[in-house]
Amino acid sequence: MKHIPRKRFGQHFLADSAIIDAIVRAIAPRAGEPMVEIGPGLAALTQPLVERVGRLAVVELDRDLAARLRQHPQLQVVESDVLRVDFSALAQTLGAPRLRVVGNLPYNISTPILFHLLDHIGVVQDQHFMLQKEVVDRMVAAPASADYGRLSVMLQWRYAMEDVLAVPPQAFDPPPRVDSAVVRMVPHASFVAVDTARLSELVQVAFSQRRKLLRHTLGKWLDQRGFAGSFDLQRRAEEVPVDEYLALAQRL
Repeated sequence: MKHIPRKRFGQHFLADSAIIDAIVRAIAPRAGEPMVEIGPGLAALTQPLVERVGRLAVVELDRDLAARLRQHPQLQVVESDVLRVDFSALAQTLGAPRLRVVGNLPYNISTPILFHLLDHIGVVQDQHFMLQKEVVDRMVAAPASADYGRLSVMLQWRYAMEDVLAVPPQAFDPPPRVDSAVVRMVPHASFVAVDTARLSELVQVAFSQRRKLLRHTLGKWLDQRGFAGSFDLQRRAEEVPVDEYLALAQRL
């Protein structure tokens, strides 16, 4: 029976075999690797992945699709909203110190998923995600560019990232109204230790009015916290590199 894509789940199923092959090559799965796929859908990517790794854990919210996936003996199906999945506990269940995480993320909640996984980065070896191209552009953006923002800073703090593949709308059924891209995310071996919530708030305030100089936004926020150190506030938020935001968060 044909599955009708559900709009409330943001379902767009990958259907282009050449694109699927290119994604699998980018992931480069090896036999026995502990891998988790988010949103396997109709198993277009799932099948070539499980053929290479042997066993695969999949996270699927749609109960009809989850029931179909359970018929595959090599799949461990987690029927859940991905935002409720404890990936650290899942790694323990799979007996793996670190997971390779892949998926075609629902575009309507892709940013919350990325931040949810940031909380479990200690058990992540790498991540390969299909996302709206606009989101990938923001993730990998350099300072002093229009795409550079809160998402860039928060993710570049913990990951090395690259846009590895462009995916046109016609690669999906039904086609989305946007271009897509595949991003590779590899956790940094070393990083600046700062409080995640503090950094997040700091960066959110900085980019809240990105056309204004920071003295109008971040300056007031720092004054309220009694910050007595030096920080150049005669810049716009997009002109400040990631390492300077991290250093400021450390000094607070």
